[in-house]
Amino acid sequence: MDNKKLRRSRTDRKISGVCGGLAEYFGVDSTLVRIIMAILVCTWGSGLLLYIILWICMPEE
Repeated sequence: MDNKKLRRSRTDRKISGVCGGLAEYFGVDSTLVRIIMAILVCTWGSGLLLYIILWICMPEE
């Protein structure tokens, strides 16, 4: 049983560690998650709201 939890990263962070935490959880590169988040922010603006919600809800490592 894999015991991984969704948490904000302390080591892979630029602002709050949300993208780094998502990347660690899904096993992908954090740059890819940051690019996807930037695209969401620039195109629909929903990425900013999603980022803020995750920042508030996700516990830190």
